[in-house]
Amino acid sequence: MQISDRDVLLVIDVQNDFCTGGTLAVPGGEKVVPAINRIAAKFTNVVLTQDWHPGDHVSFAPNHVGKQPFQTIELDYGTQVLWPTHCVQGTAGAEFHGELEIIRANLVVRKGFRRGIDSYSALFENDHRTPTGLIGYLRERELKTVFVAGLALDFCVRFSAEDARKAGFEVAVIEDACRGIDLDGSVAATHRSFRERGISIVSLDALLRGP
Repeated sequence: MQISDRDVLLVIDVQNDFCTGGTLAVPGGEKVVPAINRIAAKFTNVVLTQDWHPGDHVSFAPNHVGKQPFQTIELDYGTQVLWPTHCVQGTAGAEFHGELEIIRANLVVRKGFRRGIDSYSALFENDHRTPTGLIGYLRERELKTVFVAGLALDFCVRFSAEDARKAGFEVAVIEDACRGIDLDGSVAATHRSFRERGISIVSLDALLRGP
């Protein structure tokens, strides 16, 4: 598969709190780092996202009396999973993994910084109406295909890929450069969603081999 100057690598939330030892660790999360570093070297355009929550964020279970992590609540924009406190602004947990080669990034998009709404997608908050500005950036740069990697496959990678496809971009998820949480079958649901929406799943080796 040929990577061109009209392609962009979108690297989702490769941060300490989502890796082993973090407060919301994705199993094997840090294992995506070498894969992402290898493939990022092939791209002219690289965008990183960074979960960036205030400490009193609505998605944190400790901010709701009597609630535990992974329970759900209903908010104005729909059902919200309650998470352990993670990626709090300015903390070590919110920093990018130390071995991620962030120097190649053209843009860093911070998300989830509004107290009252969560943000899985790199393109929209969870109300599906409030934009992050990434769509405008991609269109102004005349980028066509979005390759997605990072954490977690079944949440922030999934929603970012779906929103990019809905916005009219070609989308491919680099599966072996992702790891999932798999909450109540969420990984299988993610694969079904990708098939239904025409989102490709590609391997790292296929991209590294080229045409």
